[in-house]
Amino acid sequence: MRLLFMGTPQFAVPTLKKLLSSPHQVVAVITQSDKSSGRGARLSVPPVKRLGLEHEIPVYQPEKLKAETWQDRIQALAIDAIVVVAYGKILPSWLFTLPQYGAINLHASLLPQYRGAAPIHWAIANGENTTGVTTMRIEAGLDSGAILIQEKMDIAPGETAVDLHDRLAATGSDLMLRTLDLLERHEIQPIPQDPKLATYAPPLKKSDGELIWEQTSIQVYNRIRAFNPWPGTYTYLHGALLRIWKAAPVEIDGSNQTPGTLTHDSFLGAVVTCRQGSLQLQQVQLENRKKILAQDFLHGIRLPQNQSVLLGR
Repeated sequence: MRLLFMGTPQFAVPTLKKLLSSPHQVVAVITQSDKSSGRGARLSVPPVKRLGLEHEIPVYQPEKLKAETWQDRIQALAIDAIVVVAYGKILPSWLFTLPQYGAINLHASLLPQYRGAAPIHWAIANGENTTGVTTMRIEAGLDSGAILIQEKMDIAPGETAVDLHDRLAATGSDLMLRTLDLLERHEIQPIPQDPKLATYAPPLKKSDGELIWEQTSIQVYNRIRAFNPWPGTYTYLHGALLRIWKAAPVEIDGSNQTPGTLTHDSFLGAVVTCRQGSLQLQQVQLENRKKILAQDFLHGIRLPQNQSVLLGR
């Protein structure tokens, strides 16, 4: 097939690499604009753009895919299908109906579960034990198109969003190649999604990272591993922001302290009481400071053993 590839972040790179090494031909790439980042506002190039240029493929970065500007240009590419992986913008209807095989999207969940922008993060945050990847036809709704193929995957205990992201990206690249091959041979039957089973994974906000100590220790732990590195999870100590980078749930007999109580435990170190169970802090970062081990943090705030302080607003 002659393919137009649309994608932007690192999650899309394995699929583009897989297609470039396959019998299919990627004739062009569309990605988002370069973004300014860092203190010097230097332009950051999307990973998909970087890979496309390395392989001398035409790369386009339109602000908007207006029909009058782009329809003739894309039609001239004589593509058979559009492959979309985390492009990050809504496609106009004329685009995904243009090629013979339409537009095929790779989504990092078992649709119709976790439709939306952040399926990996919310699956972990909500304590799911399994997830997967789905290839689907793109239609006007949010991730609501007919399912082509799915592959299920376990979420390992302690796995972070970064770890799961890489595994899903690799599995998804194989799934997309298999999908294209089956479509070309007319050996695949799209399955409509049941909207009654749909759940959603909205874009992440900074406020999602604030820890709620009235939750169970498992719930708090799931959010810590889901939102690392962004938006990061945090609480407050005497009004100063305290980021929690690593932690582990623990059970302490007879703990009846107020949720959010940080205790310098003689054996476990920095332990925070939750509504049910406790959380052992392992790596933290106080506002305007470096990441440090939680034990060093306890010494830094001069909290004696068996003494406590309340975290939160």
